[in-house]
Amino acid sequence: MATDYYAVLGVRRDASQDEIKKAFRRLARELHPDVNPDPKTQERFKEINAAYEVLSDPQKKQVYDLGGDPLSSSGGAGGAGGFGAGFGNFSDIMDAFFGQASQRGPRSRTRRGQDAMIRLEVTLDEAAFGTTKEIQVDTAVVCTTCSGEGAAPGTSAQTCDMCRGRGEVSQVTRSFLGQVMTSRPCPQCQGFGTVVPTPCPECAGDGRVRSRRTLTVKIPAGVDNGTRIQLAGEGEVGPGGGPAGDLYVEIHEIPHSTFQRRGDDLHCTVTIPMTAAALGTKVPLETLDGIEEIDIRPGTQSGQSIPLHQRGVTHLRGGGRGDLVVHVEVTTPAKLDPQQEDLLRQLAKLRGEERPMGEFKPGQQGLFSRLKDAFNGR
Repeated sequence: MATDYYAVLGVRRDASQDEIKKAFRRLARELHPDVNPDPKTQERFKEINAAYEVLSDPQKKQVYDLGGDPLSSSGGAGGAGGFGAGFGNFSDIMDAFFGQASQRGPRSRTRRGQDAMIRLEVTLDEAAFGTTKEIQVDTAVVCTTCSGEGAAPGTSAQTCDMCRGRGEVSQVTRSFLGQVMTSRPCPQCQGFGTVVPTPCPECAGDGRVRSRRTLTVKIPAGVDNGTRIQLAGEGEVGPGGGPAGDLYVEIHEIPHSTFQRRGDDLHCTVTIPMTAAALGTKVPLETLDGIEEIDIRPGTQSGQSIPLHQRGVTHLRGGGRGDLVVHVEVTTPAKLDPQQEDLLRQLAKLRGEERPMGEFKPGQQGLFSRLKDAFNGR
């Protein structure tokens, strides 16, 4: 045997394909004509290229190890332009300079499935305290007929006769670098290296089918609009029965008839008559924790707020709850009968607030006059 290709690349005879490739890349970076134009270096580059062409191809390597001439049918490793013919694979040359890893060999039919998302509506009470709900989702699941293999029962995938299981086909073209061998995915098996002669009739060879499932989702206390709950592995099963993606449940809170939510605090408005605001009263209010008496103190003004601590929504992270803020709105009667008007006049006199019109100082106004302005829309 004239040339020891293992010695040319500086590797052992039992070197792995990864070791052979690393050795070729290292030498290619040192000896490529674009880096070192010396004629002796060009000859050396031809040698390592020929060695890699043989040792990187399992079939040629086997012929070489048995003592045959693996390059006899291709005419050896000479070439035009001094760059050498039959580069093992042009992508390997590029990898040597740019460090890009080529994706060689057949690709797997099994891939991870896509993530999925479903919208779930909850009430304010459910969002505040948490709950458990059952949801139905339509996703891809493993085909039970072929168990994800994609082949009809009793059959199996076969090695592609075009690429012989490599998943790619090669062709030699001429360029300014000489003869360059390029690879592309096999058009017959689409790069899988195998073909399915008889696809599964249930899933048409995809290895998965659509199905409706019922899942139980735990809603933690304190969720809000837009909160997403991740259910790992509950999304779509991947092609070829691959691992499932994740399912995301997005929370949408139904508006409440009484309370408005602002973060973890709740707000509501109670409307009381003028007399109740003046004399004070207790107003029953239906809260998330049941009915509570709201203490309206005498002299309460319209727009005043009464906080009820720890009556809001549970904090999603950390303990405790928000507050319930009660806003008081005082109403003034739009119309008085003679007896009611007389009583108010007597009250105004007792409080010294009834004075003839025009005798008030700037910024001063009696109770009756304020009421009269309100009645007249001023």
